Amino acid sequence: MDKMPAWADAVLVPLISILIAAVLSALVIAALGMNPFEAFRLMVEGALMKSSGWGYTLYYATNFIFTGLAVSVAFHAKMFNIGGEGQAQIGGLGVALCCLFIPWPHWSLALIGATISAAAFGALWAYVPAILQAKRGSHIVITTIMFNFIAAALINYILVNILRPSGGMEPATATFPEAVHLPTFQDMFSTADNVLFRGSPANITFFIAILACIAVWLLIWRTRLGYEIRAFGHSETGAKYAGISPVRITVISMLISGALAGLMAINATMGEAERLVLNASEGAGFIGIAVALMGRSHPLGVFLAALLFGFLYQGGAELAFWANIPRELITVIQALVILFTGALDNFVRWPLERLFLATRKKGTA
Repeated sequence: MDKMPAWADAVLVPLISILIAAVLSALVIAALGMNPFEAFRLMVEGALMKSSGWGYTLYYATNFIFTGLAVSVAFHAKMFNIGGEGQAQIGGLGVALCCLFIPWPHWSLALIGATISAAAFGALWAYVPAILQAKRGSHIVITTIMFNFIAAALINYILVNILRPSGGMEPATATFPEAVHLPTFQDMFSTADNVLFRGSPANITFFIAILACIAVWLLIWRTRLGYEIRAFGHSETGAKYAGISPVRITVISMLISGALAGLMAINATMGEAERLVLNASEGAGFIGIAVALMGRSHPLGVFLAALLFGFLYQGGAELAFWANIPRELITVIQALVILFTGALDNFVRWPLERLFLATRKKGTA
């Protein structure tokens, strides 16, 4: 018998963790001499009370959905993919090559090509750590961390020495042709009388992220491969006894994980910057770890957790702009959320388990 209901594990534990993090964050804000309620009001107004704020919130959330899903797929195979940052950067290289060197007649065709290219480049960057884990026993955490640094160095070299336009000073590619520019939310939802999402980078990639959530759910819970991934994650010995190849599952899981991380580049590179720049992933690969932890590696949970972190990013930017609070404070708030939803998960879980067990004992007495 489970120590507590599934709904409590999926909803109650993360919710209480977020509330604890919020209380501690409020204490930090108060220590800096600002009213925590006023700070929260500024964050809500900046991120949720106007369409432009929603645009930025959804833009950040789109990045976190892809990287959160990437971490989640690896989690189901009991692997900790910390290489989402590098895989997203290499995915951006795939997007840039696709958009710069193929004469696409329309953005819809370019989007299909960029999606395939970003996924392929991200998967390719995850392939070597996967093989090292499967064939040599090299720990996936170590190899994926190392590949983040290799990816950053590789992108830096390519942008400075190969793809930088002639005469350009900035380490970035040329702007993509106008034909491949993706529709923004402002283009899609504004009318002649009402301009919505003014100036925000949210674009059609958000809907691709939703499709990715659905695809991952179908893969993990409705396919034979997904069953094999989950079985391998629960027990490698049992999976081998059932005829499931550890090498095959390790490699396939990491390829899917890397492809999902690579897809983030569609939003950041093709949708927002419309060119490849240094550090286009902006730490989203690491935030994806927290999103996957908070979302319990379920696509719906990942989607909701990504929205929360999107709110923190945009709300934090507004708070830093309008109040005398350093931008780094938002990093502290994010760290507190990660701390209680990840490292200190049992700090909330164990008391709840004892509470539910005590309730059951009283019910059966």
